[in-house]
Amino acid sequence: MGVLGRTALRLPVVVRSEQHGRQGSGVMLTTDTVLTCAHVLGPAYSAWVSVPGLHASVLCQVIWSDHRLDAALLQAPKSLAGLVAYRARIGHVATDRPLPGCEILGYPRVQRYEDGRKLESDQYRGTLLPLAGLIRRTMVVELDAPPAAVESDEGSPLAGLSGGPVISGDGLIGIVREVPRGRGHRRVECVPLSALAADADFLVAYTQATGHGFPSLVALTHHSSTDAPYEQEYGEAVAAAYRRTRIFGLDELGRRAADWDLDTAYLSLEATSRAPAAAPVPQRIDDLLASRPRVLLRGDAGAGKTTLVWWLAAHAAAGTLGPRLAELNGLVPFVVPLRALRARGTGFPTPAELPGTAGLMIDAAPDGWAGRVLAEGRALLLVDGLDEVPQEDREAVHGWLSGLLARYPRTRCVATVRPLAVEVDWLGGEGFEELTLLPLRDEDIQAFVTAWHDAARLDAVDEPLDALERDLLQQFRHNPTLADLARTPLLCAVICALHRLRDGFLPETRWALYDSALRLLLGSRDDRRRIDAPDGIRMSVEEHQQLLQRLAAWLVRGGQTEFTREQALHQLNRTLPGMPRVAEQGTPEEILTHLLNRTGLLHERTDSVFQFAHRTFQDFLAAKEFVEDDLVPELLRHARDQQWHDVLLLAAGHCSRRDLPVLVEGLLAAGSGSRDKDLKTTLYVLAALCAQHAAWLTEGLHARVRKAIVSVLPPRTLEQQNTLTRLGAYLLPLLPDPASEAEPRGSSLSLICEIGGAAALPYARAYADATHAFLLAVSWSTFPTEAYAREVLARIPLDIVMLYITERDQLPWVPLLRHAPNVHLHGGFAQAEITEALRDLPLKLLHITDNARLTDLSLLMPFAATLRALSMQRCSSLTDLTALEGLVELQSLQLDGMRLGAEELKVIARVRSLRHLSLHARPDLTTQLDLTPLHSLAGLKVRVEGLAKRQVLGRAPFGDRLTLQP
Repeated sequence: MGVLGRTALRLPVVVRSEQHGRQGSGVMLTTDTVLTCAHVLGPAYSAWVSVPGLHASVLCQVIWSDHRLDAALLQAPKSLAGLVAYRARIGHVATDRPLPGCEILGYPRVQRYEDGRKLESDQYRGTLLPLAGLIRRTMVVELDAPPAAVESDEGSPLAGLSGGPVISGDGLIGIVREVPRGRGHRRVECVPLSALAADADFLVAYTQATGHGFPSLVALTHHSSTDAPYEQEYGEAVAAAYRRTRIFGLDELGRRAADWDLDTAYLSLEATSRAPAAAPVPQRIDDLLASRPRVLLRGDAGAGKTTLVWWLAAHAAAGTLGPRLAELNGLVPFVVPLRALRARGTGFPTPAELPGTAGLMIDAAPDGWAGRVLAEGRALLLVDGLDEVPQEDREAVHGWLSGLLARYPRTRCVATVRPLAVEVDWLGGEGFEELTLLPLRDEDIQAFVTAWHDAARLDAVDEPLDALERDLLQQFRHNPTLADLARTPLLCAVICALHRLRDGFLPETRWALYDSALRLLLGSRDDRRRIDAPDGIRMSVEEHQQLLQRLAAWLVRGGQTEFTREQALHQLNRTLPGMPRVAEQGTPEEILTHLLNRTGLLHERTDSVFQFAHRTFQDFLAAKEFVEDDLVPELLRHARDQQWHDVLLLAAGHCSRRDLPVLVEGLLAAGSGSRDKDLKTTLYVLAALCAQHAAWLTEGLHARVRKAIVSVLPPRTLEQQNTLTRLGAYLLPLLPDPASEAEPRGSSLSLICEIGGAAALPYARAYADATHAFLLAVSWSTFPTEAYAREVLARIPLDIVMLYITERDQLPWVPLLRHAPNVHLHGGFAQAEITEALRDLPLKLLHITDNARLTDLSLLMPFAATLRALSMQRCSSLTDLTALEGLVELQSLQLDGMRLGAEELKVIARVRSLRHLSLHARPDLTTQLDLTPLHSLAGLKVRVEGLAKRQVLGRAPFGDRLTLQP
């Protein structure tokens, strides 16, 4: 168990019933629920709870009490100890033999001082006697030594201990109930937690209070005094070993670019279940794992399987998993990386060998510790890489894993494998449910890029990571092909790292990026991880490519992306005679299985139907085949077919000095012969992009390409604009002069703002006038922050447009723009940041969106005499509107997505200058809206959205000044 769980369990609380003047003890079951004895509270409905020295007294509500069991459950209005996602580990005694080494904690009478006004906790050790209270169904602990005597002989020195936790190892097994007379105060009778786990009313109260079920009880049969301290050390070692992950396979990446902090950068992936009864819709892996004790997780190469294993191990050991996976907090993770076992030549681990399989920096475990953890159901077994052992050994893996789980049936387990390495339901007999990881969505990619850069900032020194992150996000937004390449965490991370390594620039061509990624997947990744021919087949990168590119070219010619096993075998049978070194290593069926399992480039779409994991890889390899087979003319015959455009573009990277001019000239000819302006623009842009691949091309051909691009400038349609944007900085010097009378207003500037970056800055500056002020004001985020503020925004009339602020690194430069009275702030800026940035502006209109950090509007007070219009949209934490009363010039107010009740409307009614009010109610926060408090505002026009007419009261006095939009 991690430090978090151990600390919380050993923080007994003081419980006081003011109504009856009683003081007892208690234990936190979660950070806001406390268990104590019913007799401490009496019939009271509330009690004061505190942790001396850590938290002041908090009035808690009694949500369940049973005087027969002598137990009560309290709920606090806030966390009592500032801990995150803590739940006590609950145990029950599963032996009739004495259980030594138990602990009792609490606040007994003997520890009171300063005339009883102050308390100190105490700690006792004893032996649990399972048969001593068998008939009365109580739990009896005999203390190892008698408690210290008190000066007065009135009552037990242990008075006040009632409700205190009884702990065995790191498991809560009961609470103190009473100290019976006699026996020198050494006998303590307790309420066993197993009795509460069997009480239906308690379970309902606990679930309603916490939002999750009561923890499963851990069976305790014996206890070693060395287990708990070793467990803490083990948890720290696991967290240290697995808190960072690495990107393998690119020689260009240095250690800083390849390593990133897993705690910061983890992204919850999506998966689907193969279970017939499971919902077919994708769900986050956290949600799926929570309700499944045993999971076989399938995923393509680089899909994030190992990262998920590492993340689970580090956070389960530290007890820091969030509410959805809180049941795993405190479990002991045993990570079994099968590739590492094979590299070391060791067999599959016995229970005693499990702590050593991951090679942690820690001493040997106490004898029998791992077995005790497994027997008590406290283990989280994480078996990574079932596919990374040879085919002939996989049945041995199956036998080992099924035998281990049969011996310890309450062990939770996650095993990972590539999609086709083992048959469907391979572990079904052992109770495993199969999950399949899904590709990243666009929003996942955006989140991953942000998280990756957050992790990079932990190690970065004087690096412009904010600007790099913004630039890469921009590229992903406007380059669907790049986004399609980043559908796995591995490739997304590779792109982030290459982008950082090149100070904001990815390889000059897409071809170079894809080539790096292919080399990563087709051999060097396994080489770096020291995986040597797990399928009995070893091929070079080029041999992999030769097989795959013939399959890809066949698919492109047929206009298809899917193929059956029989079709793939047919292509292999045609290719393998020319590759004797590969052919002698296995049959075509075995080689196809190797390609499916090891490359990460092919995956199963449906039963026995396959496709390339990324269409881009299919096109890249097909282009390589066409060029190497001297078939560029065949490519050009398909120039007007959009499905071939990516193949044509990627072919440029494979072309020799002889072939590339043929490709470029062919695209120019196809474009000039087209009457479709959009297609003409597309073909000219393809020609220009292909020309950029050339190490050398005649100046005459370069000039012809530039002339072709100029002929389609400026763009007349949105499609043309989007196509031309692909040229990036290459396009900028070809744009018409801003003074040109023939230029449609703003079309060239739109291109400049879409391209963005330092290269586009001088071109944007040339448009710094009133005509183009709006477009320039909303485009700050695509340019270098400081330079754009000084050279562009400072020169445009911001008094006629709204200044858009979307990035934190823009805030320091806002004071340069003192002529900006209209501001739109988008994002989670803190109040202090906003106040500092806007303090010198003559603010008249303020629009704040998507800010969950603001709780009140006190930041507006410096602008009380100038602010005329305010809009707050999707500010979910905003609850206090009292600052509105001081805005003496406010005429227009818009509130969107917050709770709207009588108190809020009373505050608004005190804004006497208000003339326009727009309220967008969230039905989950506002079920009925009474406009009566607003009747006193003469002439006020009100618009209400999100509520039906019957939900809006007090409508009549407004007449036609009220607009309802359900």
